[in-house]
Amino acid sequence: MTDQPTYGSWQEIDLDGHPCQQFQPQQTNEHGYVGIYLHGVHLGKLHHSAAFVEQLEKFGLPVVAPVTQRSWWTDRICEEFDPQRSAQTYLLESVLPYIEESYGAKTPKVALFGTSMGGQGSLRFAYKFPDIFPVVAGVSPAIDYQNRMREDDQDNLWQMYDNAEQARQDTTTLHIHPLNWPRNQFFCCCPEDTSWWESSDRLRMKLQSLGVPHTCDLETKGGGHGFKYYSLMAPKVVQFLWDSLEKERRRVV
Repeated sequence: MTDQPTYGSWQEIDLDGHPCQQFQPQQTNEHGYVGIYLHGVHLGKLHHSAAFVEQLEKFGLPVVAPVTQRSWWTDRICEEFDPQRSAQTYLLESVLPYIEESYGAKTPKVALFGTSMGGQGSLRFAYKFPDIFPVVAGVSPAIDYQNRMREDDQDNLWQMYDNAEQARQDTTTLHIHPLNWPRNQFFCCCPEDTSWWESSDRLRMKLQSLGVPHTCDLETKGGGHGFKYYSLMAPKVVQFLWDSLEKERRRVV
């Protein structure tokens, strides 16, 4: 009988009035690296993916996973999250200080990653604040979310934007600066993901046209959109985060 692998623990805390999930591996990495995970629109928790938990344990990477409802990780007020501050403000002014206080980690020892809504949020934060988030990965990033407004006039996004074009102007691809970008960026999307693959492909083409270094996988098939695909890509994603954190540690400023 083979021994079953043992993993660290998850807990939920209250962080400035909002729930926040935390993963603590059994043995934390010696360099003090920490990950931030941004959830998707259905609020799926990362511990739903045994593959991701296995990889986090393998590298000894603690993770802080704030919960911001269907905020789309924007800098706009989402009433169901918070009537006074945006998800962006919460991440910058509550989550990052908490990580520094609790783990002693700050840029460049913090890696940002997410899935679906959180995948686009991670990439957009890194494009808007590349000096704060130099290590980022987006899995199945829901980049062109303005399409949801065109398809559903009751979508939650209508509470944050006046129209679909206003939303489009705030999407990930529109926040890329040709001369200032995250040094380590990865994104992936399943070719069978009919809702979001094309926007990832457009992001790839824009980065290529600007000459912005990046790594992406838009070829690996894994059943479309959801945790089945996320889990398939977990080893590649966490390995990228780890390698990038190591690269940042060795970087000569």
